[in-house]
Amino acid sequence: MIKAFENYEIWWVTGAQLLYGGDAVVAVDGHSKEMVEGLNNSGNIPVKIVYKGTANSSKEVEAVMKAANNDEKCIGIITWMHTFSPAKMWIKGLQALEKPLLHFHTQYNTDIPWDSIDMDFMNLNQSAHGDIEFGHICTRMRVARKVVVGHWKSQEAQKQIAVWSRAAAGKADAHSVRCLMFGMNMNNVAVTDGDRVEFEQRMGYHVDYYPVSSLMDYFKKVTDAEADALVEEYKQLYTIKIDESGEEVYWEKVRNAAKAEIALRRVLKDEGATAFTTNFDDLGGADINDPNFLGFDQIPGLASQRLMAEGYGFGAEGDWKTACLCRTLWIMNQGLEKGCSFLEDYTLNFAADCTSSLQSHMLEICPLIATDKPKLEVHFLGIGIRKQQTARLVFTSKTGFGIKATVVDLGNRFRLITSEVDCIEPKPMPKLPVASALWVPQPTFEIGAGAWILAGGTHHSAFSYDITAEYWEDFAEMCDIEFIAIDKNTTISGFKQQLRNNEVYYMLNKALK
Repeated sequence: MIKAFENYEIWWVTGAQLLYGGDAVVAVDGHSKEMVEGLNNSGNIPVKIVYKGTANSSKEVEAVMKAANNDEKCIGIITWMHTFSPAKMWIKGLQALEKPLLHFHTQYNTDIPWDSIDMDFMNLNQSAHGDIEFGHICTRMRVARKVVVGHWKSQEAQKQIAVWSRAAAGKADAHSVRCLMFGMNMNNVAVTDGDRVEFEQRMGYHVDYYPVSSLMDYFKKVTDAEADALVEEYKQLYTIKIDESGEEVYWEKVRNAAKAEIALRRVLKDEGATAFTTNFDDLGGADINDPNFLGFDQIPGLASQRLMAEGYGFGAEGDWKTACLCRTLWIMNQGLEKGCSFLEDYTLNFAADCTSSLQSHMLEICPLIATDKPKLEVHFLGIGIRKQQTARLVFTSKTGFGIKATVVDLGNRFRLITSEVDCIEPKPMPKLPVASALWVPQPTFEIGAGAWILAGGTHHSAFSYDITAEYWEDFAEMCDIEFIAIDKNTTISGFKQQLRNNEVYYMLNKALK
């Protein structure tokens, strides 16, 4: 069981009724248990599915839905109508349900037993009938849900359930995320700011300012012995590369970075936070040239890189929305192979053969996406309140398909945007000692980049090689926010029309409420 999911479970509820007699309900119950066991043993679904029995009446449906709401381990409900389950009996339960819902349109058997099929078989196996009835009431009640169609042994159906289960885990985790802002949103930037109250109401994330002066209190208490022990860990994990700074400055800066990491981790743990932001204009302490100075020499880049790899969401320059989204991405990405990271659109390469966008930041890119063993380097960083030498991990990202995601505040709603990209091999950049990725948006650079701008996308993003738009669409639907995807089929004219249609939809939806 993947660690991020071990305290979660999904409840399976089978719809039935007593019209066909007790023997039929017993058969339905047996089939359901076998199916749930098969899904759990498939190796495709990372969250344990727990069978909660058959629901045969309105009271039973309402009871199980309310129980799901009150169970912290339950992150969602899977429903399946084995026999015909009159949908009016689901109304009160669906009205009460607060957890994500997946409707599985399947059946126990694969083939129709042509030689032996009779009315008893027909009465028992009515998924083609009952699931449509259930689907109707969900649509009439405007119940958001994912519909998966396919046999329960089908790999494709199981993978769709797995996607939804990871999104449901992300949604459940979002409600316990506390994001600390070490410093505030920077330089009047609009796209990284927004309505934190509505953000919590809609998506569950709680965002707090945390004084950098209080962080410095933690920093001052880190001992040299603790820092030295962490530096020894760095030596085992990374390639040590001492460059123009010289050995004395190198180890001084690496030790300072280790102290920053220890301080940040302790604050986050003590405050129960799983996401954070930094601000290179607010680093605490007094004048760095003061011999009694105790503070960060620059932004805590190495600490941010390593904490991201452990699962802490991160956003640069006070970008709390991206920090929270990166945390959710890390949760959904657990157990998948290629990793995820915070990234920023930095500079463009208008090459004749392939226009691309260089993704980087001052320092803070997660090593989970590194193609090789990262190098631990110390270089000058001439930006922000402290223009100093500082440590960072340097690497290039893996190549291949990936997807970036962001969430923006449009005033009347939040919009989650995804864009499919192809990560390609960059040329050497010997004078740019930072972690980076180079990608080409699909379907072309011009269309992909243009659509992102039209949608109001940010220059920061949460990036993964393993998570597709389907995950983010499921997550957005669970949060009841707008979702829009840019992919290989996107055209600018069609995308503009989709944006216009969505604007009308949300304006009317708000007016009707």
